[in-house]
Formats: sequence, C-alpha cells, structure tokens
Amino acid sequence: MRKLAMEIAVGSVPVLLIFLAYLGVNVTPLIILAIMVGSVYMLVKMRGGITATASQERKRKKVASTGLTFEEIGGQDSAKQELREALDFMVRHEEISKFGIRPIKGILLTGPPGTGKTLMAKAAAQYTNAVFVAASGSEFVEMYVGVGASRIRELFKEARTKALKEKKENAVIFIDEIDVIGGKREGGQQREYDQTLNQLLTEMDGIYTSEAPKILIIAATNRKEMLDSALLRPGRFDRHIQVDLPDKKGRRHILDIHSKNKPLAEEVSLDKVAEESYGFSGAQLESVMNEAAIYAMRDDQAEITQRHLSMAVDKVMLGEKTDRQSTEEEKRRVAVHELGHAVAAEVVAPGSVNQVVLSPRGRALGYVRHNPQEEKYLYTKSYLEGQIMIALAGAAAEEIYYGGRSTGSSNDFEQALNLVHTMMTSGLTSLGIIHMDMVTKEVLMHENSKILDELAARTKQLLIDNAAVFDKSLDILLREERLSGEQFRCQFRDSMNLPA
Repeated sequence: MRKLAMEIAVGSVPVLLIFLAYLGVNVTPLIILAIMVGSVYMLVKMRGGITATASQERKRKKVASTGLTFEEIGGQDSAKQELREALDFMVRHEEISKFGIRPIKGILLTGPPGTGKTLMAKAAAQYTNAVFVAASGSEFVEMYVGVGASRIRELFKEARTKALKEKKENAVIFIDEIDVIGGKREGGQQREYDQTLNQLLTEMDGIYTSEAPKILIIAATNRKEMLDSALLRPGRFDRHIQVDLPDKKGRRHILDIHSKNKPLAEEVSLDKVAEESYGFSGAQLESVMNEAAIYAMRDDQAEITQRHLSMAVDKVMLGEKTDRQSTEEEKRRVAVHELGHAVAAEVVAPGSVNQVVLSPRGRALGYVRHNPQEEKYLYTKSYLEGQIMIALAGAAAEEIYYGGRSTGSSNDFEQALNLVHTMMTSGLTSLGIIHMDMVTKEVLMHENSKILDELAARTKQLLIDNAAVFDKSLDILLREERLSGEQFRCQFRDSMNLPA
C-alpha cells in the first residue's frame, strides 16, 4: 500500500508542474526545491537514516539466540572462569543483597583478534538467561552531529524493551571494537566521538536506576591502551578480562570442537596439530580444520589425513602455494637463504628443523618449518640472541655465497629489530634498566647496531664452521626442492662422523 502511494505521488508531481507552467506560474524554483529535497532524501537513505527507525535498529542489532555455552568455547579456561564469577553477580540476587554488593555494570574483554571475545559475550547471555543485543563501534560513527549519541540511547532502549517483551530479568549489551567510540578524549574542539562516549558513560551511570531489567555491558577491544580513563574506572567497566591466545591444551580443545563434523582418518593426531600451531588464535585453528577439509576434497579422499592438516597449517601460516616461476639463479639464492636459517636453527636448538621447502607460498619464495618446541612465556638473553641469529642467518648465508644481500631479508631484519627492542625494554643489554623515552635516539641506535653487528658476525662464523653440511644440503634441496628434518640432521651426523 505504501509503495502504491509513493508511485502515485511521484507520478502526480510532473503532471502538477506541467499544469502550473501552463497557467503561467514560474515553476523553476519548485523544480530546484524538488531536486534538493530528493537529493537530501537519497543521501539520508544511503547513509542509513539520520535517526534510524526502530525497525532498522532492531534489524541491525538483533542477534538470534544461538544457545552457545562456555563449554562450547575452546581454551580460555581462566578467562571463562573469571567471566563466570562476574556474571554470578547477575544471577545470585540473594547473596548480593546479603553482602551489600553492587552489581557489576560492565565487563571489558581485551586480547588479540580471533581469540573468542564475541563468543564469550554470547555465552555470557546464555549463562545469565539474558536477552543479547549486539552492536559494533563503527555503527555509532556518522558524519551527522548527534547520531552516535542517539544510537547509544536506542541501543539501551532496545535492550530494555526486548527484555520486557521476552519477560527476562537480565539483558546483555555487547559492543565490539569499543575503541572506535571509547578513545581518549582530547582538549579543544568537541568531536562527534566525544558526544557518543559521553552518552555511553551517562547510560552506564544510570543502568541501575530501576530494578528490572538488569543490564550488563560487555565490550571487546584489542587496543585497550587507546580507551578513555573515564570508561575504564570502577563503576563503569568493573572487570577487565584478558582473552589471550590459547596454549597447547586450549588449542587441542578448539581443534576437537571444530573437528566434530569432519571425517578424520584414524591416524590423525590432533595433539601434533596443536603443537605445530603454536601462536594460532581460535579463528586460525578453525581455519586450519576448514582448509584441511578443502585439501581432502581436492584429493577426492573420503577422510582428512595428517598430511592435509599439515598443509593447512602451512597455508594459514604462510598463505596458499603460488604458480610463481623463479629463475634458476633466483631459486638457488632462495635455497641458500633458507638453508642459512635452517643451519642456524639446528645449531641453536638441535632437532628444531622439520623441513626446508622451496615452494613459493604467499609472499615467501621458500620457508623453513620448525618442529614444535616447549611453549615459553619468559625469555632469557641467550634465547633471544639465538632467535636473532636465526633471523639474521638468511642474509649472512647470502653474504657468504654471493657477497651481498637481497630484498628477501626485509622481514628477517624486522623480526631481529623487534627482538632487540624486547631485550632493551627488558634490561638485557649493556644499557641496563632504562626507560625508552628517557634515552636519546642516538644511544638506542648505537646499542641496536652493536648488538646486531656482534650477532651477525657470530652467525657468519657459525655458517662457515658448518660449510660442509650447508653444501651437501644445498645440493639435495636444489634437486628435490624439499629437505626433510631427518635428511638435514643426517648431514650434521655425517660431518661429525656420529652414528645414525
């Protein structure tokens, strides 16, 4: 009916203008006005409306209940336990009243992307039997003044209305990427972001002016340092929960969850995949299982094998294989570079090399894959120096065999510089314990150069001492384009005349 009325109105306007022109009326101003009104209407419609209607708000924020529980979220045992304890304040009303505890208003989830912050917010809604309303920080940012603040009010109104409609006592509002609207306020000109943040603070202060429904704000960000202090204080976001990358046990749990609907071969060891995927987030682990299934389908196999999972780890880590064709000279240089990394890694951490490959993946022309090592959370000076030597070994090998470096070492140097920075901030250099802002750039550059030059010289000498292993391995790698860790270690044993 509404569409028919619009069509009649649009059709009648030209007829009316022609009739007025026939009567001698100057219709030019009317035509200009009509064009301006139409342009503004189209602009507002394209931007989603200056003040979105209630139906538009519901469509944007309403999230279907998935019934997700904490047990269905892999890893993050400590974070889940801390979140459960915070949520108990919404559930155990009698104990709260008995001890005079003020209900928690907000929980801030911080951590790297892909670690399950959104999933934990959904599980929190299920745990408290609450309605779940979600929004992203970018939804509140518009070019129009006051739009963000208006949408914050609509978000809280939506949560209350939905809770009353579904006859539930609790509501959970989840704001993803809250750093978009919750950034630090600066002096000077008032910004739209500041108005949006002020409205959010006002709404959080007034959450418990009425008993029901009880509203809990859960927000997520991977840039906590950017948030305004007024948002982080007690009484606003009372709990700050760190959602870190999963450890080996957590990775195994996540792999178990994502393998339930996939046909795995009997010989598959998810423990091995968990070891190989050190540093992976939950999202990356889900991608590993998905890519392994794709590889199995490509091979027309009914089950996913260990080889498919290993290939999937490589793809998620480095990217898909490319059809890039290298010249023989470039291929040889890449082999020299990667063997430099492999020799240094095997000397620094014996048994660490899994394979050396010349197949291009993503932006890499070749790569060294390492065996899983024990997970470390504290690093010694000797360990960091060993990692820097491994990073510098590719360029050192090129200098020995070609007399100069190539652009293939840029990522290695970036990694080495980051490790040196870690040493400096940890007080593991000759500068001792320092504050980085209190030391001049010249002093830092001098110390940086001294460390890298010393370790580069040690790395070169290490490669020269193992030249026989290097040359034999290079022949195999150029011929077969793949050198397994066992083949590589055989060269070391042969050069030292050790028994196999």
